[in-house]
Amino acid sequence: MSGAPLKIAVIAGEVSGDLLGADLIAALKRIHAGPVELVGVGGEGLQAEGLRSLFDFSELSIMGITQVLTRLPRLFGLIRRTTAEIIAAKPDILLIIDSPDFTHRVAKRVRTALPDLPVVNYVCPSVWAWKEYRAKRMLGYVDHVLAVLPFEPATMQRLNGPATTYVGHRLVADPALQETRRLRVGRRPGTGTILLLPGSRSSEIQKLLPYFEVATNELVTRNGPTRFVLPTVTHKEALVRKMTAGWAVKPEIVIGAEAKWKAFAEADAAMAASGTVILELALADVPVVSAYKVDWIMRMLTSGIKTWTGALPNLIADYPVVPEYLNDIVRGASLARWMERLSADTYQLKAMKEGYELIWQRMQTEKPPGEHAAEILLEVLKKKNPAIPDRVSF
Repeated sequence: MSGAPLKIAVIAGEVSGDLLGADLIAALKRIHAGPVELVGVGGEGLQAEGLRSLFDFSELSIMGITQVLTRLPRLFGLIRRTTAEIIAAKPDILLIIDSPDFTHRVAKRVRTALPDLPVVNYVCPSVWAWKEYRAKRMLGYVDHVLAVLPFEPATMQRLNGPATTYVGHRLVADPALQETRRLRVGRRPGTGTILLLPGSRSSEIQKLLPYFEVATNELVTRNGPTRFVLPTVTHKEALVRKMTAGWAVKPEIVIGAEAKWKAFAEADAAMAASGTVILELALADVPVVSAYKVDWIMRMLTSGIKTWTGALPNLIADYPVVPEYLNDIVRGASLARWMERLSADTYQLKAMKEGYELIWQRMQTEKPPGEHAAEILLEVLKKKNPAIPDRVSF
């Protein structure tokens, strides 16, 4: 029976989630003795592992309450369709990856129809930031959470949520990031290069680039010629070029992963949209200041936010490592002055680098994230289905 097939339902709604899922499935195929069949929703990564996505997963790549509200009819239709397809497929296990507004709604409905189906959630919802009650509610439809941030298991335990294991973050094992870090650690500032990272979504770019323009003008006025590099993604290049066309000091716009990592390696410091890129910069040892502006509805809900910071490096270190500016506090002149302090041999730079080293150490794991995640998924599966040990080989 060791060659029996394993059917996995998987749902990933973002590029990052698709990469995580593909990494897990690839590792699982090395562990499981028989074939692995996939059903569900995902992108290029999961499709390369054999998934035929039910629809284009980019439809789920939405952000902000206003965007969600305008897409509700379509989203609910996709939730119903995905739920029905998974129930009909009768998989051995359901793996939901990030995008909780979609994936958790599907998981709840599937669990109601298939109460014995084990469910694993990859990427812990940000219950540490807001809506803490979600942790306990997850007990009804999630058996195990695979966390990518080291403080999340303790948070889930405090909030009485499902069993949670820190499996590691894919960025720590990324060869390009590791090489960039190798080139940067111990190096002194002085290239005169500043990174501009306004985000990968249109709304982020439109809100932050005007402040970055003010910052670039301020830096040049105060310090003379300065090189600015703006890495972006292909589908946002036109928007970025349009918005920077009238700048007095135009940034070098670079596209693609290779160009981005080259820019990371060369930069003295960066101003960036709050999000995963802040953690990426911290792990790569690039000094950064975080900035973000949310939509008007989210501003009305800020009283519900429980976390003391929105910067992931700060949460991991458990103290302020990265300065952050939010909403009305965002000022181009403030960003410019931080770039000055982080582009020179200052106490601020030294303190940030010490924080970065602590973060790097706390995020280390004995096993690669995908391998560890795959092992836990199979353990959950075997616990729910006694027949599984006969057909899974470690």
